Amino acid sequence: MQKAFLRVSGGETVPERLRGGVVAIGNFDGIHRGHLSVLERALEEARRLGVPALVLTFEPHPRKVFQPDVPLFVLTPPHVKARLIEALGFDGVIEIPFTREFASLSAEDFVTGVLERRLGISHAVTGFDFHFGKNRQGGPAFLMAAGERLGFGVTLVDAFRDEGAEIVSSSRIRLLLAEGEAAEAAGLLGYRYTVEAEVVGGAKLGRTLGFPTANMRLSPEAALKEGIYAVRFRRADGTLHDGVASFGRRPTVDDNGAPLLETFVFDFTGDLYGEIASVSFFGYLRGEVKFEGLDALVVQMKRDEEEARALLSGVRPLSQLDQAVAF
Repeated sequence: MQKAFLRVSGGETVPERLRGGVVAIGNFDGIHRGHLSVLERALEEARRLGVPALVLTFEPHPRKVFQPDVPLFVLTPPHVKARLIEALGFDGVIEIPFTREFASLSAEDFVTGVLERRLGISHAVTGFDFHFGKNRQGGPAFLMAAGERLGFGVTLVDAFRDEGAEIVSSSRIRLLLAEGEAAEAAGLLGYRYTVEAEVVGGAKLGRTLGFPTANMRLSPEAALKEGIYAVRFRRADGTLHDGVASFGRRPTVDDNGAPLLETFVFDFTGDLYGEIASVSFFGYLRGEVKFEGLDALVVQMKRDEEEARALLSGVRPLSQLDQAVAF
């Protein structure tokens, strides 16, 4: 029986059963197809050696530390990233707190303090351009030399390019999502973009209109294009429902509202308040429109429901990860 996945955060002690493993190192925001080429290589190496497979990542994103005044649309917050890593088959994720103090560590201190002493790794897998330590002084050559000296192997993975020979990056995916290109973003991610949050109370207007919604507040930095989407809604117990979601400020009823994700969950009756649920985005249907009144809004909502049901009726998983997340 497979042992439970472990998420080790901050200064928590790394359990003995996770020591001596193969470690994929990187920020991995988005867990996109480029990252998957690194992560899958680490899984293969761990199976070959018969040791645990781990991911070593950094929270928060380094850009939030070095450029705190510049908003950053984080594609996979820590809890979402951990769930994706678990779905891939890893034994655990180690989340190193990224602070200015940590950033000032020398490359040697990172290798000996984190990789050797804390994790006791047998093998490291990283992207070909991975740099670490103060002023990025550690690079691939440094890591390989350290591995030879300290007794762990190193695998460097080349940049992954899509079918158009372009490098897949988190930045490209952020831009696509900001433009409402949910399907194109899924093509680079290898799965449908997914958010996770608590279902909170709202004004309950949707209920009075015959379209009760599960409302979720996303990060203020979530630069997802405002509009109407065909989605899949996963409850805390794992049950899955198709739905149609509005992300935005509800211009017909609340011009000044903060952005809210409101999902009309198809074929469901019940109370979702307080549940931690996830929403996977399959397609962008239209932008937000300010209607003359509620009757016109209801007519459009019925059209949106029909279009979302039609779109979702023909979808298929893009990958094993997509199967785990959105199917």
